[in-house]
Amino acid sequence: MKKIVFLLSVFCFLLSVSCLLTTVSFTQQGDRFVFTQLKYQGNWDPYPEVSREILNFLRLTTSIKVLPERRVVTLDDELLFSSPFLIVLGQEFFPVLKGKEVETLNRYLKGGGIIFVDDCSGEKRSGFDKAIRREFNRILPNGEWIKLPKEEHPVFRSFYLLRTIGGRRIVNNYLEGINLPGRTAVIYSQNDLFATWVKDRLGNYLYSCSPAGETQRLEAIKLTANIFIYALTGTYKTDYIHQPFIKEKMHRR
Repeated sequence: MKKIVFLLSVFCFLLSVSCLLTTVSFTQQGDRFVFTQLKYQGNWDPYPEVSREILNFLRLTTSIKVLPERRVVTLDDELLFSSPFLIVLGQEFFPVLKGKEVETLNRYLKGGGIIFVDDCSGEKRSGFDKAIRREFNRILPNGEWIKLPKEEHPVFRSFYLLRTIGGRRIVNNYLEGINLPGRTAVIYSQNDLFATWVKDRLGNYLYSCSPAGETQRLEAIKLTANIFIYALTGTYKTDYIHQPFIKEKMHRR
């Protein structure tokens, strides 16, 4: 009996430490999640209002506490390292980074940060796509672009269980990423994911989705939520204890 009580005490202690570390790692402003977007020379902000839609959705459908306003940072902004999740949007152009900026992003990623890049052009080999690959090859010279496996990667199960990829236009039926030890540090979509959230003043969606219409939009919304939650939980959904439940649910679908 004493042994059981001791083991339970140890378990509770380890659990409390784990929760504390998680809070410390991902606290951005109090206990609130901050939508952080990179500002650079060029069209860095194709959808200025989209953060409100996404944050409102996360607030209503998940337990994530969010700040209602986004944070805009540059690569020389001290607030960059207060935000463990950085969003990079673009359509045609992404600049050649200075040496110091390359070092900053290398340090950001290796220090635990996650970057999500969304190519908003809707084109296969856009100028933005070529520039992003060029710059991340400089930022992580030992990194390798890979397709994230839909059946295995936690980004496809962090909140919703997904089997398809959404976006305004399906350029690729997969996400790409660059891995660092134990995690995917860079996630890349070429499907203009954020455009699927944009609404006009009457609350109607502004952009149609091709080729699958509103079903494709719904998948894009779910994928966006998954990416944000993956940034907060990491590989939690690949833990061994969750595997039987996830596999059974996938089989039912």
